[in-house]
Amino acid sequence: MKKDKISSAVIRRLPRYYRHLDELHRKGTVRISSGALAKSMGLTASQIRQDLSCFGGFGQQGYGYNVERLRGEVADILGMNRAYTAVILGAGNLGRALIENFPFQANGFVLVAAFDVDPALVGARLGGVPIYHTRALESYLHEHRVNVGVLTVPGSVAVESARRLANGGVEGIWNFTNIEIPQQEIGKVRVESVHFADSLLTLSYMISEERL
Repeated sequence: MKKDKISSAVIRRLPRYYRHLDELHRKGTVRISSGALAKSMGLTASQIRQDLSCFGGFGQQGYGYNVERLRGEVADILGMNRAYTAVILGAGNLGRALIENFPFQANGFVLVAAFDVDPALVGARLGGVPIYHTRALESYLHEHRVNVGVLTVPGSVAVESARRLANGGVEGIWNFTNIEIPQQEIGKVRVESVHFADSLLTLSYMISEERL
């Protein structure tokens, strides 16, 4: 089945499956039934079977799922074995935190460069990642194959930066700017936006509702 026919809800559950299976694998679990997997994840067995059936058959009736095999299959579906390359635009506080702490490699990405305008950062390395001046972005993208651009720039230059990444040939943008990137500005480039405020306000609603 083509990925574009699979619902976004299913796609967004896949990382949860991977995380859970990875934890089971590290604990030495060899196999698990759909019922046991569902219970530990707060889902239903039918939901898990339905989700996984979108990508083929991975279980065996009466046996369940081989944890290591299913973990590998989900990783492959998520593209974790393709060694995608990424660059970060904006090596300030958030960019630096991602560079030094986020496990890009463990998630199938190779962080190859960062870009900033701060003279104190340009020419330095953070976590082994070289930092170039932002004006060198186009030439870098021309010379290197980059799959994903990570946006941690100020909101005032978010759209312009996204446009530059798209024009440079990236396939996806991981957007932390809290600014919506208009699709018409970046063509077919995919955008995944992370809104910290949305997440915090969702939590605010949930705890407020409990007080009513």
